[in-house]
Amino acid sequence: MTVHGESLRRLDASRRVVALREALLRAGVTLSYLAPDAVNDPTIFDDHVDAAVRAFQQSRGLIVDGVAGPDTQRALSEAQFRFGDRTLNYVEGGQLRGDDVAELQRHLSHLGFYYGHIDGSFGVRTRYAVAELQQNLGLPGTGVCDGDTMRSMSRVNRAISPSQAFALRDYERLDRSTAALRGRVVSVNVGRARLASPHSTERLTGDPLTEELVTTDIVGRVERILREFGARLVPTDPAREPGSRRNTPSLNLDIHCDWLDQQAASGMAAYYWGLPGTGEARSPIGHRAAILLMKELGARTDVDNLGVHARTWDTLKVPGVPSVGLDLGYLSNAHDAERLADPVFRQTVADSIVIGIQRLYLLEEEDQPTGTLALGDVLKFNPAQTEANRQVSGL
Repeated sequence: MTVHGESLRRLDASRRVVALREALLRAGVTLSYLAPDAVNDPTIFDDHVDAAVRAFQQSRGLIVDGVAGPDTQRALSEAQFRFGDRTLNYVEGGQLRGDDVAELQRHLSHLGFYYGHIDGSFGVRTRYAVAELQQNLGLPGTGVCDGDTMRSMSRVNRAISPSQAFALRDYERLDRSTAALRGRVVSVNVGRARLASPHSTERLTGDPLTEELVTTDIVGRVERILREFGARLVPTDPAREPGSRRNTPSLNLDIHCDWLDQQAASGMAAYYWGLPGTGEARSPIGHRAAILLMKELGARTDVDNLGVHARTWDTLKVPGVPSVGLDLGYLSNAHDAERLADPVFRQTVADSIVIGIQRLYLLEEEDQPTGTLALGDVLKFNPAQTEANRQVSGL
């Protein structure tokens, strides 16, 4: 019930004051002696109602005068709804308004679907943004924020902090997933720089050690293991149609090697889409994947762990796809180059990457401590026993 009509002020006595008390409570004002059942005569606009009105006006940036006039009553009406209380849709000739619409607009804005003012008014621009969001969640793009849309959002809200609301579609995709790699779509890309290491590694490789040689070999090993577990490998396609889900990777990896004129520089690092200054993740799943991959690589290799870092590189901003850039060491460093030239080491790197990917999809209770999950153990999350599975278990 909302309050409409003439202004209400201190010492007024009316049944409308009871409705005003209830509206203030629903709007989140929780002062003492405001609830109708907490006072002897709830129809009186007493000091407690006056204080509650002033608190609400202060919170909404209204003129703080303690009078429930038209602007205050309109704001109270909009404050009666929380996101999920009602279906939100575009109404021709008269726009739906409310705090729940404003909350929806904030989510859409963080997700990158909505670029208008967050004004709590469900206009045409909000409808288009909802339709695009629904397509990314695998729902019909009706533009109506209905029960199905809200349930899809509520399933992932537990995992999303307000600063991470932009990652809603990523969490929805992960939430729908099983722990299995089988059937999952993954993209793994090769760094192709041809600059050769200055250190003598030909005895191990037979060829000059270049980024292309190392990354092609490691990516091939990663893809082979993933296919044997039943994953599907696809190329990254930045021009992919929004809402096209069949070939949308659940994770995109870019594999590189570093080079620096200073030969002392060494170590592995991972990068995710985020703000370099603060480290704020713009893709929390990409951030988590980067952390898990670096943990496994750090635990299983003797190359320095340089940690995970936020970057705004275009390669990390693949639309709707969590992405990680992995730099596996410096070819300009003697120790890193010798390790990357060793096929046994490259297999260890590939195993570590696959195990890191598997951990990304495990539920909290299924996850294993860093460095303890063997490649053969991954079979229990991918139970279909093919001949390929049995070969992997022997790796």
